[in-house]
Amino acid sequence: MSTGGRLVDLVQNRIDEFLDARAPILAAISDDTAPIEMISRDFLRFGKRFRARFAYWGWQSVQGTGSSDDIFGDSRSRDVPAVVGVAAALELFHAAALVHDDLIDASDTRRGAPSAHRRFEREHRDRSFVGDATRFGDSSAILLGDLLLVWSDELFSESLDQLSDRDNARAARAEFNRMRTDVTAGQYLDIVAEASWPHVREGREVDTAITVITYKSAKYSIEAPLAIGASLGGASMPQMAALREFGLPLGVAFQLRDDLLGVFGDSEVTGKPTGDDLVEGKRTVLVALARRALPTSARRTVDELLGDPELTVEQVQMLQETIRGSGAIDEVEQLIAANVERALEALDGAPLTADARDALSRLADSISVRTA
Repeated sequence: MSTGGRLVDLVQNRIDEFLDARAPILAAISDDTAPIEMISRDFLRFGKRFRARFAYWGWQSVQGTGSSDDIFGDSRSRDVPAVVGVAAALELFHAAALVHDDLIDASDTRRGAPSAHRRFEREHRDRSFVGDATRFGDSSAILLGDLLLVWSDELFSESLDQLSDRDNARAARAEFNRMRTDVTAGQYLDIVAEASWPHVREGREVDTAITVITYKSAKYSIEAPLAIGASLGGASMPQMAALREFGLPLGVAFQLRDDLLGVFGDSEVTGKPTGDDLVEGKRTVLVALARRALPTSARRTVDELLGDPELTVEQVQMLQETIRGSGAIDEVEQLIAANVERALEALDGAPLTADARDALSRLADSISVRTA
């Protein structure tokens, strides 16, 4: 089995162990907490595990403990359980972010299944509860996301306790704390961008969208996991700088690809309705570039329709064609390619292990061309 496949299995096992330990606590409180455990497990059973992978390779890039093929069984690698636990904690944090993000965006689906707040809403209806089912679902999803955040911190702390070097543990904790502030601020900037776009100075829309994706996604998806993993291994300043120079542009490319998939992705692959970002009114780099290129009448039509929850299939298709005709897709593809190239250039001659440089290069390729 490849290193990536073995890592994914170990991370999933650690997540399952953690949830197994928390299940009796929930059950002892009340049988009514059963949906919390069930939905948590479902949300944590799937995913590409990009954050876990980048955390592992951040650690491995500075450790040089041996071939990546035998790292998990290498007796010299006594910190592997701590690294796997930290990687699992990042996946718990990601699950919390998804629950809250779907609620903020009023998304009905996640990975082809109902989003958490919709599942709680269905629980309300199935059990013939009184009151408003939608409000119950929203309130429950807020609490589920909060609990996953709490659990992520618990697992992170437990894992750091297993690390052999306390200075490295403190450094990793500082990176984790900063990541949480960055992504929360980025999420807020996202909703501000959706609400305030008419007041953004002409010509600043693209810069505003880039700032949003930098903090909401780019740092938290790639740069921060790399930095956390590298901190676990005691990275030097040059090593950390190289990983950041690689991680940030790759994170931007990662989100730019997401922006394209959010408008043009195949719902059978993405697990989200085609054009979902249009219905949600996302003010992405793609939309900003399209608006900049469109004539006034077409721009006005986009502004009127974008974010309308009642958009018809025909209107979604019309918006897609308008964006396609603006040339914005090609511009975003060029931005993706430029950011990936910048990331790969940062690996050239970087003071990182050869195995890690190779693995990170492969991850960069997979992120830039993915379809989901």
